[in-house]
Parts: sequence; C-alpha cells; structure tokens
Amino acid sequence: MLLAIDTGNTNTVFAVFKGDKLIENWRLQTENARSADEYAVFLQQVFALGNLELSDITDVIVGSVVPETEFHIKRLCKKYLKIEPVFVTKDNVPIGIDSERPEDVGADRLINAVAVCTYHQSPAIVLDFGTATTFDVINADGNYAGGVIAPGVNLSINALHQAASKLPRISVQKPKSVIGKSTRHAMHSGIFWGYVSMIEGVIKRIKDEVGEDVYVIATGGLAPLFAESIDAIQAVDEELTLKGLYHIYKSHQA
Repeated sequence: MLLAIDTGNTNTVFAVFKGDKLIENWRLQTENARSADEYAVFLQQVFALGNLELSDITDVIVGSVVPETEFHIKRLCKKYLKIEPVFVTKDNVPIGIDSERPEDVGADRLINAVAVCTYHQSPAIVLDFGTATTFDVINADGNYAGGVIAPGVNLSINALHQAASKLPRISVQKPKSVIGKSTRHAMHSGIFWGYVSMIEGVIKRIKDEVGEDVYVIATGGLAPLFAESIDAIQAVDEELTLKGLYHIYKSHQA
C-alpha cells in the first residue's frame, strides 16, 4: 500500500492507496516541531480505526511546502515504516515547468497540475483554497505555466480579527444579502462576496491573457461553498492533490 503525505502550511493529510484506490485519509494540524514519534502515534491510532497496520505500507510519497517538517517526516518513514520516502520536487514531476525559478514553485501547485492533466483536462486553471488562495495555469501542452497567489480566506478572517479589536472572529459562510445589517453580517459579506469577486476577476484576466477558454477546477476545503456562487468553476475535486501524489508515485515507479 502507498502512504501519500500532503504537508500544507495549515494541515497535513495522510492518505492510504490500495492499488489505485484511495481507501482512507486523515487530517492533522501542521506543526513544524512535531516529532517522528508523535507522527507515529497518530498514524497508529488512525490506522487502527481503519483496521490497518503500519507494516501494510510499502511506499511513501510526500508533497511538502513546509521544509521544517521534512526531517521529522523522513525519520518517521525510516524509523517506523522502514521506507525511504519520495519527496516531490521540480525534478520528479512528469510535466514541464515554465517559471523563472522552477525550484520555487510549491510542490502542491505542481502536484495539482499533474492531477489536472491526468484526471481532468487542459488547458486549465486550478483554484486551490488553502492557506493561500492560488490560481495555477496549465497550458494546452499539459505544462505548468505560472499562476497567481492571494491571501487565503481564513488568513484574511484572522487578519481582520487581529487588526481590528472590535471585529469578532467569524466563520466562512454565504450571507443572505450583500448589504450587511450587523457587523457580523457585513464581515460575512465582505469575506464571501469579496473573494467571489476577486476569484471571478482573476479567472477572467487569466483567460484574457491566455487568449483561449480554459477548464476551471477548484480544490480545497472551501471549494464546494464558493463553487456554488462562481459560474466560472466547472468542477470541484477535493482529492485533487492526493490523486496527483498517486500519479507522480506511479510515474516514479515506471
């Protein structure tokens, strides 16, 4: 079985594939100092819930945008799984990278590009609702062609709460109307409709710059909520990054 690890700035996702089927996945808050032993305890606990054993794992692939965690992940794999993990880099993704500094492109963005080409279509824009809200462009040849990075939705909510003492912390939700009749309502509207307008505007500008229509797919936890109000989003795939990790693993094995 394959253990795919997606280490993001906010959460780390552990997923188990049996053959090409994703059978289980679990989410853990990312902490730079979490030790290999702590990771192992977590995995042992969640594996037990799924009637799995650490010894069931034969391969590990890791996509990480948090370098500080990589030592501990490597130690987890070597000490508890007896496996040398494969980390996704610019050098082992099966696509071209059109960037001034390919080494600076986040592994998650490359993984999503691979997944779109494999499981969906190109040219495409991948809209990823993560710690940052990213727009990644994959051209008609299936190569990564650059993108846009904006502050993530929850990052903006936290900034509002921290910078303005009278503004409460809110959740992300679609308000009943644009004009708010209370502070909370006004904040919900500013966050939700503000991001809807930003996303619609950026997608249009990308399409204008590319000069052709492109397939738009959204991923990340907030993708379903925003997709309901953004006609330009043609599909939602919350497992896109995990699928990309699996395909990169398969191409690495070939």
